[in-house]
Amino acid sequence: MTNQTSTIKERVMEAYQFRHATKMYDANKKIADNDFKFILEAGRLSPSSLGSEPWKFLVVQSPELRNKLMEVAPGAVEKLKSASHFVILLARKNVRYDSDYLFSQMKDVQQMPETVVTEVSGHYKRFQEQKQILDNERTLFDWASKQTYIALGNMLTAAALLGIDSTPMEGFNQEKLDALLEEEGLLENGQFGASVLAAFGYRKEDPKRGKTRRNIEEVAQWV
Repeated sequence: MTNQTSTIKERVMEAYQFRHATKMYDANKKIADNDFKFILEAGRLSPSSLGSEPWKFLVVQSPELRNKLMEVAPGAVEKLKSASHFVILLARKNVRYDSDYLFSQMKDVQQMPETVVTEVSGHYKRFQEQKQILDNERTLFDWASKQTYIALGNMLTAAALLGIDSTPMEGFNQEKLDALLEEEGLLENGQFGASVLAAFGYRKEDPKRGKTRRNIEEVAQWV
Protein backbone atom coordinates (compact mmCIF):
# COMPACT_ATOMS: atom_id res chain seq x y z
CA MET A 1 0.00 0.00 0.00
CA THR A 2 1.45 3.35 -1.05
CA ASN A 3 1.74 6.31 1.30
CA GLN A 4 -0.83 8.18 -0.82
CA THR A 5 -3.37 5.36 -0.51
CA SER A 6 -2.78 5.17 3.24
CA THR A 7 -3.29 8.92 3.57
CA ILE A 8 -6.55 8.79 1.61
CA LYS A 9 -7.85 5.98 3.80
CA GLU A 10 -6.95 7.89 6.96
CA ARG A 11 -8.66 11.06 5.71
CA VAL A 12 -11.85 9.21 4.80
CA MET A 13 -12.00 7.35 8.11
CA GLU A 14 -11.37 10.58 10.00
CA ALA A 15 -14.28 12.15 8.11
CA TYR A 16 -16.59 9.28 9.05
CA GLN A 17 -15.53 9.52 12.68
CA PHE A 18 -16.04 13.30 12.60
CA ARG A 19 -19.52 13.21 11.06
CA HIS A 20 -22.53 12.94 13.35
CA ALA A 21 -26.17 14.02 13.21
CA THR A 22 -25.57 17.57 14.41
CA LYS A 23 -28.31 18.76 16.76
CA MET A 24 -27.43 22.46 17.08
CA TYR A 25 -25.63 24.63 14.54
CA ASP A 26 -23.68 27.84 15.06
CA ALA A 27 -25.82 30.35 13.16
CA ASN A 28 -22.87 32.74 12.92
CA LYS A 29 -20.71 30.37 10.88
CA LYS A 30 -21.40 30.09 7.15
CA ILE A 31 -20.11 27.59 4.60
CA ALA A 32 -17.96 29.14 1.87
CA ASP A 33 -19.60 29.16 -1.57
CA ASN A 34 -16.93 26.99 -3.21
CA ASP A 35 -17.18 24.43 -0.40
CA PHE A 36 -20.92 24.10 -0.80
CA LYS A 37 -20.57 23.81 -4.57
CA PHE A 38 -18.25 20.86 -3.88
CA ILE A 39 -20.95 19.24 -1.72
CA LEU A 40 -23.57 19.73 -4.44
CA GLU A 41 -21.19 18.28 -7.03
CA ALA A 42 -20.81 15.16 -4.89
CA GLY A 43 -24.59 14.80 -5.10
CA ARG A 44 -24.78 15.53 -8.81
CA LEU A 45 -22.07 13.01 -9.70
CA SER A 46 -23.66 10.24 -7.63
CA PRO A 47 -24.77 6.98 -9.25
CA SER A 48 -28.45 6.23 -9.80
CA SER A 49 -30.46 3.28 -11.07
CA LEU A 50 -30.48 3.25 -14.89
CA GLY A 51 -28.41 6.43 -14.73
CA SER A 52 -31.75 8.15 -14.35
CA GLU A 53 -30.67 10.98 -12.00
CA PRO A 54 -34.27 11.33 -10.75
CA TRP A 55 -33.46 14.14 -8.34
CA LYS A 56 -33.26 17.84 -7.79
CA PHE A 57 -31.57 19.63 -4.89
CA LEU A 58 -33.42 22.65 -3.50
CA VAL A 59 -31.00 24.81 -1.50
CA VAL A 60 -33.26 26.81 0.81
CA GLN A 61 -31.56 30.00 1.94
CA SER A 62 -34.61 32.27 1.98
CA PRO A 63 -35.51 33.14 5.60
CA GLU A 64 -39.16 33.49 4.58
CA LEU A 65 -39.32 30.02 3.06
CA ARG A 66 -37.41 28.52 5.98
CA ASN A 67 -40.04 29.93 8.34
CA LYS A 68 -42.81 28.36 6.28
CA LEU A 69 -40.99 25.02 6.27
CA MET A 70 -40.94 24.96 10.07
CA GLU A 71 -44.72 24.49 10.03
CA VAL A 72 -44.57 21.34 7.89
CA ALA A 73 -41.20 19.90 8.95
CA PRO A 74 -41.26 19.77 12.78
CA GLY A 75 -38.20 17.56 12.87
CA ALA A 76 -36.12 20.24 11.18
CA VAL A 77 -37.09 23.38 13.10
CA GLU A 78 -33.79 23.94 14.92
CA LYS A 79 -31.79 23.28 11.75
CA LEU A 80 -33.93 25.66 9.72
CA LYS A 81 -33.20 28.33 12.30
CA SER A 82 -29.44 27.96 12.45
CA ALA A 83 -27.89 25.77 9.72
CA SER A 84 -25.75 27.56 7.17
CA HIS A 85 -27.35 25.67 4.27
CA PHE A 86 -30.56 23.65 4.12
CA VAL A 87 -31.35 21.26 1.28
CA ILE A 88 -34.55 19.51 0.24
CA LEU A 89 -33.74 16.55 -1.97
CA LEU A 90 -36.61 16.08 -4.41
CA ALA A 91 -37.42 12.84 -6.21
CA ARG A 92 -38.85 12.89 -9.72
CA LYS A 93 -42.24 11.29 -10.25
CA ASN A 94 -43.26 8.94 -13.06
CA VAL A 95 -39.76 7.91 -14.18
CA ARG A 96 -41.16 5.04 -16.26
CA TYR A 97 -39.17 3.22 -18.92
CA ASP A 98 -41.35 4.96 -21.55
CA SER A 99 -41.41 8.44 -19.98
CA ASP A 100 -40.33 11.54 -21.89
CA TYR A 101 -37.87 12.23 -19.10
CA LEU A 102 -36.07 8.89 -19.35
CA PHE A 103 -35.95 9.08 -23.16
CA SER A 104 -34.43 12.57 -22.87
CA GLN A 105 -31.95 11.28 -20.30
CA MET A 106 -30.80 8.56 -22.66
CA LYS A 107 -30.70 10.69 -25.83
CA ASP A 108 -29.69 14.14 -24.62
CA VAL A 109 -27.62 13.43 -21.50
CA GLN A 110 -26.17 9.97 -22.09
CA GLN A 111 -26.11 10.61 -25.85
CA MET A 112 -27.24 7.15 -26.88
CA PRO A 113 -28.00 6.55 -30.58
CA GLU A 114 -31.70 6.05 -31.40
CA THR A 115 -31.28 2.32 -31.99
CA VAL A 116 -29.57 1.89 -28.62
CA VAL A 117 -32.29 3.93 -26.88
CA THR A 118 -34.96 1.56 -28.21
CA GLU A 119 -33.01 -1.50 -27.04
CA VAL A 120 -32.16 -0.07 -23.63
CA SER A 121 -35.75 1.06 -23.09
CA GLY A 122 -36.79 -2.59 -23.42
CA HIS A 123 -34.26 -3.57 -20.77
CA TYR A 124 -35.59 -0.82 -18.50
CA LYS A 125 -39.15 -2.04 -19.01
CA ARG A 126 -38.26 -5.59 -17.96
CA PHE A 127 -36.28 -4.32 -14.98
CA GLN A 128 -39.08 -2.08 -13.73
CA GLU A 129 -41.67 -4.83 -14.21
CA GLN A 130 -39.58 -7.42 -12.37
CA LYS A 131 -38.99 -5.02 -9.47
CA GLN A 132 -42.72 -4.13 -9.39
CA ILE A 133 -41.76 -0.49 -9.80
CA LEU A 134 -44.61 0.09 -12.26
CA ASP A 135 -47.37 -1.04 -9.89
CA ASN A 136 -48.57 2.47 -9.10
CA GLU A 137 -47.47 6.10 -8.67
CA ARG A 138 -46.24 5.40 -5.13
CA THR A 139 -43.94 2.53 -6.15
CA LEU A 140 -42.49 4.69 -8.93
CA PHE A 141 -41.89 7.57 -6.55
CA ASP A 142 -40.39 5.31 -3.87
CA TRP A 143 -37.95 3.90 -6.45
CA ALA A 144 -36.85 7.39 -7.45
CA SER A 145 -36.68 8.44 -3.80
CA LYS A 146 -34.26 5.59 -3.05
CA GLN A 147 -31.85 7.11 -5.57
CA THR A 148 -31.82 10.43 -3.72
CA TYR A 149 -30.41 8.67 -0.66
CA ILE A 150 -27.33 7.68 -2.66
CA ALA A 151 -26.77 11.34 -3.50
CA LEU A 152 -27.50 12.30 0.11
CA GLY A 153 -24.88 9.89 1.46
CA ASN A 154 -22.23 11.23 -0.87
CA MET A 155 -23.08 14.82 0.07
CA LEU A 156 -22.77 14.03 3.78
CA THR A 157 -19.37 12.41 3.24
CA ALA A 158 -18.15 15.25 1.03
CA ALA A 159 -19.12 17.71 3.74
CA ALA A 160 -17.36 15.69 6.45
CA LEU A 161 -14.17 15.60 4.39
CA LEU A 162 -14.22 19.41 4.52
CA GLY A 163 -14.91 19.50 8.26
CA ILE A 164 -18.50 20.58 7.63
CA ASP A 165 -21.31 19.17 9.77
CA SER A 166 -24.59 17.76 8.49
CA THR A 167 -27.93 16.31 9.53
CA PRO A 168 -30.15 14.13 7.32
CA MET A 169 -33.85 14.30 8.27
CA GLU A 170 -37.20 12.72 7.44
CA GLY A 171 -39.23 14.64 10.02
CA PHE A 172 -41.74 16.28 7.69
CA ASN A 173 -45.36 15.93 6.61
CA GLN A 174 -45.15 14.71 3.02
CA GLU A 175 -48.50 16.04 1.86
CA LYS A 176 -48.11 19.45 3.49
CA LEU A 177 -44.50 19.92 2.41
CA ASP A 178 -45.29 19.02 -1.19
CA ALA A 179 -48.27 21.38 -1.12
CA LEU A 180 -46.08 24.22 0.18
CA LEU A 181 -43.37 23.62 -2.40
CA GLU A 182 -45.96 23.39 -5.18
CA GLU A 183 -47.46 26.68 -4.03
CA GLU A 184 -43.98 28.20 -4.18
CA GLY A 185 -43.57 26.92 -7.74
CA LEU A 186 -40.70 24.59 -6.85
CA LEU A 187 -42.02 21.18 -7.93
CA GLU A 188 -42.26 21.93 -11.66
CA ASN A 189 -46.02 21.42 -11.82
CA GLY A 190 -46.01 18.23 -9.78
CA GLN A 191 -43.11 16.52 -11.50
CA PHE A 192 -41.24 16.19 -8.19
CA GLY A 193 -41.98 15.36 -4.56
CA ALA A 194 -39.96 15.87 -1.39
CA SER A 195 -37.79 12.87 -0.54
CA VAL A 196 -35.44 13.78 2.31
CA LEU A 197 -34.00 16.86 4.03
CA ALA A 198 -30.43 17.75 4.94
CA ALA A 199 -28.87 20.58 6.94
CA PHE A 200 -25.23 21.66 6.60
CA GLY A 201 -23.14 23.99 8.70
CA TYR A 202 -20.88 24.03 11.74
CA ARG A 203 -21.69 22.46 15.09
CA LYS A 204 -22.36 24.70 18.06
CA GLU A 205 -20.76 22.16 20.39
CA ASP A 206 -19.04 18.80 20.13
CA PRO A 207 -21.10 15.65 20.68
CA LYS A 208 -21.06 14.36 24.25
CA ARG A 209 -19.67 10.98 23.19
CA GLY A 210 -17.82 9.47 20.27
CA LYS A 211 -19.15 7.40 17.40
CA THR A 212 -21.15 4.34 18.47
CA ARG A 213 -21.73 1.49 16.02
CA ARG A 214 -22.08 -2.29 16.10
CA ASN A 215 -18.80 -4.06 15.50
CA ILE A 216 -17.85 -5.16 12.00
CA GLU A 217 -18.41 -8.86 12.76
CA GLU A 218 -22.11 -8.16 13.38
CA VAL A 219 -22.75 -6.13 10.26
CA ALA A 220 -20.53 -7.81 7.65
CA GLN A 221 -20.72 -11.50 6.78
CA TRP A 222 -18.30 -13.19 4.38
CA VAL A 223 -19.75 -16.19 2.57
